Amino acid sequence: MRAALIAREVVGEWGWPTYAKTSGGRGVHVYVPVIPRCSFVEVRHAAIAIGREVERRDPGLVTMSWWKEERGARVFIDYNQNAQDRSMASAFSVRANADATCSMPLDWDDLAECHPTDFTLATVPAIVAPESWSDPWSGMAARAVDLAPALDAWSRDVARGLPELPYPPDFPKMPGEPPRVQPSRRRQG
Repeated sequence: MRAALIAREVVGEWGWPTYAKTSGGRGVHVYVPVIPRCSFVEVRHAAIAIGREVERRDPGLVTMSWWKEERGARVFIDYNQNAQDRSMASAFSVRANADATCSMPLDWDDLAECHPTDFTLATVPAIVAPESWSDPWSGMAARAVDLAPALDAWSRDVARGLPELPYPPDFPKMPGEPPRVQPSRRRQG
C-alpha cells in the first residue's frame, strides 16, 4: 500500500490524477490516464522514470529490479506491464483462486482500509449495487495527461547514467537493453 501512495505522490507533483484498484492478488495497480499519442516504449519509459523516483524515496520498500533474486521482500514496480501486448487484471476481473478474488477499483481513502480478500465474486455485486456505490474511476478518460514530465524525468535519469531496463523474456532484444541474464548466472559465467 505504501508504495502505491508514494507513486501517487510522485505523479501528483506533476498535477496528474491517479486511480487505484486492487489487483485481485496481493498488489495494487495505480492508473494514470494518458493522452493516446505516445508509443509503448515511451509509456514504458515513463513508468520506469516514475518507478525509479518511487524507489529513490523509499529504497527499503520499493525496487525496480527485474530479477526476483535481487528484490528480497521489497515491492516490485512492474514497469514491463506497460510494454506492448502485456495484459493485466482488468477492473472487476475474477482471479482463478480458491476465494475468487476480484480486481476492485477503489477511492484512495478506501484502499487504505481494505484487504484484497475483501473483494470476491460473492462480495463485489453487493458492493457495486447502484444505490450504494459511486464509481471512483468515473471521468477518468477526460483527465488524460501528457507524459512529457515523466519522459523528461526518464531523459534526466539516462543523462545521469541510468540504463534501459530488461524487457520480458518473450520480447525481442530491444535497443539499449542490458543483457537478460540473471545476476546469479552472470556471476557463474
